[in-house]
Amino acid sequence: MNTPSNSIARTLTVKPLTLGLVLASVVTLAALGLFATRSLAADAAKPAAGKPALTVALAQPKSSMLTIKLSANGSVAAWQEASVGAEANGLRVAELHAQVGDRVTRGQLLASFAAESVQADVALARAAVAEAQANAAEAAANADRARAVQGSGAISAQQVNQYLTQEQTAKARVESAKAQLDSQLLRLKNTQLLAPDNGVISARMATVGSVVGAGTEMFKLIRQGRLEWRGEVTSAEIGRITPGTGVLVTAPSGAQLKGKVRSLAPTVDAATRNGLVYVDLPSADKGATPAVAASFKPGMYARGEFELGSSGGLTVPQTAVVVRDGFSYVARVGADNRVAQVKVQTGRIVGDQIEIQSGVKPEDKLVASGGSFLSDGDLVKVVEAATPGGSAPKAAPALAKPASAASK
Repeated sequence: MNTPSNSIARTLTVKPLTLGLVLASVVTLAALGLFATRSLAADAAKPAAGKPALTVALAQPKSSMLTIKLSANGSVAAWQEASVGAEANGLRVAELHAQVGDRVTRGQLLASFAAESVQADVALARAAVAEAQANAAEAAANADRARAVQGSGAISAQQVNQYLTQEQTAKARVESAKAQLDSQLLRLKNTQLLAPDNGVISARMATVGSVVGAGTEMFKLIRQGRLEWRGEVTSAEIGRITPGTGVLVTAPSGAQLKGKVRSLAPTVDAATRNGLVYVDLPSADKGATPAVAASFKPGMYARGEFELGSSGGLTVPQTAVVVRDGFSYVARVGADNRVAQVKVQTGRIVGDQIEIQSGVKPEDKLVASGGSFLSDGDLVKVVEAATPGGSAPKAAPALAKPASAASK
């Protein structure tokens, strides 16, 4: 028979057991809910991880023959600049016939001087010649008469010698008068200043009305219109250059002329350790386009590239190279379409191609453009690059999936 005390004891024993079971059930349900939540999050993340970050075309390094170039800076100067000065002394400039920039030919009139005083001196010299010739004719007649009676005793031998001497003196005076006339005629000729050679007037110092002395510089002339570029090259590099080497000279305006090395300076500047290389530039008369030739002026600074031959190298499109933090990178695509950023050393640039000196191999496949939007490990979708005038890009054959993706 159950007593009240026994019933109470059974009740107390059952309640703790039931409470424990309830708590265990709650914990189990919570754990199951957390596991389900994580599973759903993982399942939701799986498609995002497999989505390509970018659609790209591939470029493969190719072997090319590249020109070896040596860059230098220098100044454009006249090949030879002639100084055209006055030869007549104390004459007034009457008229100027040439301006700065004019192209002139040998013997062309550049300036005229007032010639009135010189013409008067020429007239005096002509009169002196006529007088001397008259005196010489009289002296010659007296000498002939003396020679005719020489030895007859009509006149003494001393008188004969005097007549003969007077004849020679008169002839000498004639020659002297002619020389004076020639001198005045030369002064008259010098009243016209002529161009000594073909070329371009680069400066004009003369003014109309000024009285100039002999030797006064009036014009400067670039002989034959020829210009040259004087490139400064270090002492270590000047030995690589020889006469006849081609040089591409670029003006500040961007105009370019193809010249050739004419000569190299025999010495190197002791302060800068640089040597000068003289490069002939073609003029408009030598095949250069007039507009391009006009872009080069004496005194301007220009950049030149010496062509020293060629050598092989690996090149990729310039768009495949990305510069970050001062370093060059390319995006290499692996077999799983994952991207790896590779640091490279760049070199020469030819057109839209750039040389890669280190960091890639010929069999590597690189992102042709858009590498700046990618990071290490990004998944990309590869398409074939469209050919000019061809059809739109086509999807490349699917590459093998990663083992982790294949097992899901």
